[in-house]
Amino acid sequence: MLQFTGTPSHFLHQIAPFSIPTMNKNQIHQARPWPGFPTSKGLASFGDANCMEQLLVHCANAIESNDATLAQQILWVLNNIAPPDGDSNQRLTSAFLQALIVRAAKSGSCKMLAAMANAHRNLSVETHTFSVIELANFVDLTPWHRFGFTTANAAILEAVEGYSVIHIVDLSSTYCMQIPTLIDAIANRFEGPPLVKLTVPGVPKDVPPLLDLTYEELGSKLVNFARSRNVMLEFRAVPSTHADGFASLIDQLRLQHSVYAEAGEALVINCHMMLHYIPEETSSPLPNTNSNPYTFQPTLNPSLRTMFLKALRGLNPTIAILVDEDADLTSNNLVCRLRSAFNYLWIPYDTVDTFLPIGSKQRQWYEANICWKVENVIAHEGLQRVERVESKSRWVQRMRNAEFRGVSFGDETVSEVKTMLDEHAAGWGLKKEDNDLVLTWKGHNVVFATAWVPG
Repeated sequence: MLQFTGTPSHFLHQIAPFSIPTMNKNQIHQARPWPGFPTSKGLASFGDANCMEQLLVHCANAIESNDATLAQQILWVLNNIAPPDGDSNQRLTSAFLQALIVRAAKSGSCKMLAAMANAHRNLSVETHTFSVIELANFVDLTPWHRFGFTTANAAILEAVEGYSVIHIVDLSSTYCMQIPTLIDAIANRFEGPPLVKLTVPGVPKDVPPLLDLTYEELGSKLVNFARSRNVMLEFRAVPSTHADGFASLIDQLRLQHSVYAEAGEALVINCHMMLHYIPEETSSPLPNTNSNPYTFQPTLNPSLRTMFLKALRGLNPTIAILVDEDADLTSNNLVCRLRSAFNYLWIPYDTVDTFLPIGSKQRQWYEANICWKVENVIAHEGLQRVERVESKSRWVQRMRNAEFRGVSFGDETVSEVKTMLDEHAAGWGLKKEDNDLVLTWKGHNVVFATAWVPG
């Protein structure tokens, strides 16, 4: 089997490149990029996931160095071994290939690759805009979000016991989808339901999942739902965006904090897969320090994430919940990001076969959202690249640096999560790391949940 080890260009450049502009879809898959190269049937030996990853890395390096000849040669191989309707590894590779093509189309001499791409691929990832009911059903399909909902709600209920007023700041990528379950639990409190204030950042998201309602319409539905459970809910959307670290939201919370704190109001900060959209780019390790937030110097500095967490700590919340994906996609190096993303995003492709049939609309929506994420991580830079997920260890260090103290999830919470996981495929698991809970798939970390109080 032909192995691309080290630098493959010496071998590949000895072979004449193929011509692109006149090719249609069938020609691309039938033609060979150079004489003597095996036919599509002979490419089966390239189907191993590790080999696919290496090919993607070499393709990325060729695109970054504007080596169109090498890029198109590797691209031909990838086109033939990774159909977008193949098995999970092939679909994963196809998503990365499409993202590399989008990146190549933006850069220098590699723009010629876009011609080949347009012959057989739709370059734009079309994501679905959900109704409330569709989104509620969609997030229930898998533990990916349900794990965070379950752990967060259990920790919140324990922290706010005895409070007559609960202010929840919901920084969630799923449009408050966990709130109805929390309201149901609050409504059944022995001491009676409290007044619930719900504050969200009210700027429409430009990242999946997308909702077909305004925040005002969503708030109205939540207020009506709470009323049906005899809970008084006040909903407020504050125009604020992740691009500046939710600065206007923080300002609003600061204005109210001193008044509400004296009145005995519980303040809950619920961060569900939203903080990784705050701009951040790393090229060096995060220091272990409780000193000046500007000590850490990322490429985008000062660190908005550091300042945001310091601002949250200044609000002295009753509890802060941080749930996010356990991966590292913040590197300023394309190949590092590609490897990290490839070795994490195989998981959603691997799990989908356990809960959605081939050809179903929900499966198309699900995989389109993954493709959007891959494209954002690989094809874009600067403020356009918003998918900047960080590992649990980095977030834990950030929270400690901001003078938060981690608290453990109780046995009842662990039991609730396990009961929830029993409703899903056997590959899902749960493990405890120090104070934190981690959702796993076949033993690999997927999503983490952490709970924090002021230190």
